[in-house]
Amino acid sequence: MSDPIRFYFRGAVQEIREAAPTRTVLQHLREDLHCTGAKEGCAEGDCGACTVVLGSLNAAGELEMRAVNSCIQFAPTLDGKALFTVEDLQQPDGALHPVQQAMVECHGSQCGFCTPGFVMSLWGMYLDKDGQPAKRKEIDDCLSGNLCRCTGYRPIIDAAQRMTELPRVSFDRAALTRQLEALRRDAGATYTAQGQSFHAPRTLEELVTLRAAHPKATLLAGSTDIGLWVTKQMRELGDIIYLGHVSALQNVRQQDGMLEIGAGVSLNDAYEALCALYPAELGELWQRFASLPIRNAGTLGGNVANGSPIGDSMPWLIALGSEVVLQGRSGRRMLPLEAFYLDYQKKDLQADEFVAAIRIPPPRENVRFRTYKLAKRFDQDISAVCAAFAFTLDGDTVVDARIAFGGMAATPRRAARAEASLTGLRWNEANLRVAMDQLQQDFAPLSDMRASSTYRMQTAQNLLRRFWLETRTEAPLAASAVNAFACRA
Repeated sequence: MSDPIRFYFRGAVQEIREAAPTRTVLQHLREDLHCTGAKEGCAEGDCGACTVVLGSLNAAGELEMRAVNSCIQFAPTLDGKALFTVEDLQQPDGALHPVQQAMVECHGSQCGFCTPGFVMSLWGMYLDKDGQPAKRKEIDDCLSGNLCRCTGYRPIIDAAQRMTELPRVSFDRAALTRQLEALRRDAGATYTAQGQSFHAPRTLEELVTLRAAHPKATLLAGSTDIGLWVTKQMRELGDIIYLGHVSALQNVRQQDGMLEIGAGVSLNDAYEALCALYPAELGELWQRFASLPIRNAGTLGGNVANGSPIGDSMPWLIALGSEVVLQGRSGRRMLPLEAFYLDYQKKDLQADEFVAAIRIPPPRENVRFRTYKLAKRFDQDISAVCAAFAFTLDGDTVVDARIAFGGMAATPRRAARAEASLTGLRWNEANLRVAMDQLQQDFAPLSDMRASSTYRMQTAQNLLRRFWLETRTEAPLAASAVNAFACRA
């Protein structure tokens, strides 16, 4: 029998029984529940007009409130969660919420189409800051996933600063936690409608069994990529296995001297843990990796399992020598991440296996590590080139060179010839130039809408030079001296 989808919305538990498993949350809101505050702009998680806030209990039973894009989230992923839209913000006496009132006072809305999405992003920050003013950088990050063509953002940023100056409106977290505890399932559930099944296991054992029984089912985590398969490519996904309720995949822990991040950990949580290890090296990439609503929904495991040649996580993971943990009926196996990618969209993954975790080595003495992203926009843009370098130096001698790129080949890949040209030699400009030339033997990049092949090769070479400028033994430059954005700021 099919289990209904149960979630908390507008003060009551709602159920879904008939909708297709790939019906989006936004479609359900607007067409089924007739709550039309959230808008559809891009249907791919870019414009933020559809932003809502989801409340859920994490593996530790703690309440988390996160802004996400409802246009690419499938309705069955709401099971056991609470859904909040702009309609929820109106106060019992009819007054506006401080977030809305601030938008009015600061003239943060003109045409108004994007306004509900901005309001929900700001409300998520309002809850997170718990009445405390936000820093400008926090505001910019919060709004990175919301586009507005009218205001130029300045009045919306003013509203973000103004909202905490207005009389505070509290939020009853304890009451919501109790509601979600009542909705929590003890075992996995299967929702079936219109000839399609949506399996939602809760334990690793259930997941292993399901994957073995349904090797062709689509594995779904954050839906930030797979959602577009439906909304943009109109693909039929078949049966789906959802990883979002498997608590064993939500862990971040130290294991065998490595930082092990479960495949179900959100991008935002994963990068928070990673930046605790590599703050200077990964801090900018964390900010520039998509938008906050995408990072709230997407997972590091999904990014790795997807294997996109332009995924921003893989180059630096490969450069550091990270490992991927795969799990199936035969148990767990580990392999270097660089060995996981065989060809474009082809991975070393058995039919019954799934990505269970990623293992990242900690900082090591004498290892110089950097990663750089080049894109047309600073925020929320796909890389043209993403580069990562991890060199082990003994004085000014390169003991080991690891160079990895995204956007330069069919898979994220190391530059074997450039690495070999440097190993055992001095880290100086003459040897740097040889390695830069060797990159032309390592890669033959394509031209596409993001960049030409010439641009990709030239910038890949220049990024290697930038790495040398920052890590050379004599007069190394601070990152701020070679970062155009930092220089502008």
